[in-house]
Amino acid sequence: MTKGNLIKVQEFHPHIEDDVLQDLKERLAKTHLPPDIGHGAWARGTQHHYLTDLLDYWRGEFDWREQERNLNRWKHYTADIRGHQIHFVRATIGNGAIPLILTHGWPSSFYELTHLIEPLSEVGAGGGYDLVIPSLPGYGFSVPAPKPWQMPTIHELWKTLMVDVLGHTRFGAHGGDLGAGITAKLGMFYPEHVTGIHVTGVYAPGAESADDLTEAERAYVERENRWEQTDGAYAHIQATRPLTLAYSLTDSPVGLAAWIVEKFRDWSDCGGNVESRFTKDQLLTTITLYWVTRSIATSFLPYFEATNNPDPIAWKLIEVPCAIALFPADISAPPREWAERYYNVQRWTEMPSGGHFPAMEEPQLLAGDIDDFFSSQKA
Repeated sequence: MTKGNLIKVQEFHPHIEDDVLQDLKERLAKTHLPPDIGHGAWARGTQHHYLTDLLDYWRGEFDWREQERNLNRWKHYTADIRGHQIHFVRATIGNGAIPLILTHGWPSSFYELTHLIEPLSEVGAGGGYDLVIPSLPGYGFSVPAPKPWQMPTIHELWKTLMVDVLGHTRFGAHGGDLGAGITAKLGMFYPEHVTGIHVTGVYAPGAESADDLTEAERAYVERENRWEQTDGAYAHIQATRPLTLAYSLTDSPVGLAAWIVEKFRDWSDCGGNVESRFTKDQLLTTITLYWVTRSIATSFLPYFEATNNPDPIAWKLIEVPCAIALFPADISAPPREWAERYYNVQRWTEMPSGGHFPAMEEPQLLAGDIDDFFSSQKA
């Protein structure tokens, strides 16, 4: 592995100590649930019956060591970049002709995007991919800087990782949710290095005036505003009082599970049955990663920073080729003209199914769209 600027890169093998897992078991054994004030529905929050069932499985059947072995199928590394210990998975498919960095969002993790490795190996054209899947700073195995409540400029870290550490002068980027915004900035600020971007979400401020909006854009803004009123409480809390919430979720695996599983149900194309899209093992691997790394608090940082320290740099046109894949059950579905105000849209795909976690929900669909786009860019 190429190393630059004296950045220290080390192999890493995910392993959680026995005492951490034992503590989790003991906490789960002492679960203290409230009464079911939701009357069996999800409308008032995570359903009591489903959470009880999930917790029973977590206590009695979930095998973290098996999931740990599954994670260790891939090659893991850490790199110290500007005071941040960044964890990443690296998977070479074929001869790795297309370097590609994949960025997750919240409440996801690198684990979600590892579900793309095998599908991309099946469709990989033009010599395959050199996949780099980092954990966002403060998420999972990526340790934040000594000042934990200070969010780094992640697109700068990713550029350093891809160019200065791994030696790729040209690379592609994909991302969803928070990762879509980071990916957009990679294309915006580093066109000399980024061949193109593929995203499943559009981060753009829209028109400068409401008078300039099309009818479709006005309908989109209205949907977004309604969603903020009915479903946006989590983001408001994480942006305004993140530490208060973090105490509870860091101390209680029950609270953490309830907080996260609700999002996997509400934001996925599951028709109300979360396990029609995710197995209990997949859900609990994600939740356990947050638990054992105690990273739920620092995972709130992007929300807090966006509200309290907004980016002073104005958005500008992303000139590199852009592909946008929208999944119907995702939390946001802007019209194409909204994206075209700031993205050089070369590919626009409206998927037939899937939601906010497409790498786990529809890995073949997502991998196929990624491959079609970046193969055409290489050509």
